[in-house]
Amino acid sequence: MKEYSIDDFCQLIDHTNLHADATKADMKKLCDEAKEYHFKMVAVNQVQSQFCSKQLAGTDIHTGAAIAFPLGQVSIAGKEFETKDAIENGANEIDYVLNITELKAKNNDYIEDEMSRIVTICHQANVLCKVIFENCYLTHTEIVRAAEIAKKIKPDFIKTSTGFGTGGATVADVQLMKQTVGDAVHVKAAGGIRNSDDFLAMIEAGADRIGTSSGIKIINALKKRMAVDGVQTIQLAR
Repeated sequence: MKEYSIDDFCQLIDHTNLHADATKADMKKLCDEAKEYHFKMVAVNQVQSQFCSKQLAGTDIHTGAAIAFPLGQVSIAGKEFETKDAIENGANEIDYVLNITELKAKNNDYIEDEMSRIVTICHQANVLCKVIFENCYLTHTEIVRAAEIAKKIKPDFIKTSTGFGTGGATVADVQLMKQTVGDAVHVKAAGGIRNSDDFLAMIEAGADRIGTSSGIKIINALKKRMAVDGVQTIQLAR
């Protein structure tokens, strides 16, 4: 069991706006909200890295850039360039989409090479690296295979979904990913997590980070629940 305060919960949230039509005003609002609630990170498209990192300067809130988003169908060299460019423009977390075609083709060497190269770039720059699987397109066997590669290469996180596929995070997938990687790699749940019950369920399933555009709604619901119960923390089975 583990005790979580409101700030502990906020520090699990990647506050997200990945919409193609997001404006600078939307990005500023996202960053201001992240500062107000003390979220862990803002999750944005790679091109927003510089703007958001400047908005968050002087805080401990990270700028997370999405790479090869949302399809993952970019060459390794292209993903390397996007990653380096995002880091040079202030990103201190990277969420990249692996090559789903190559994973489904059982080209493990390709997936391992891709992951190793992106993770190396990130870790040499002291930047966190998350690998997005997009589980809605994968079988359980394919999820396990990708997770086993991650256990070997050791990105910081493996992540369930982009939120732009045919499905998002499920408790079963989070449990499967965590069971496969154990303590070697963290798990991020993302995609369709819009209420406090789902949020808590993902944490209990093994997620150490939650990607959501509903973070404010979730935190406010948890504050209300805790006030009604007269408690300062919530205990979860971890």
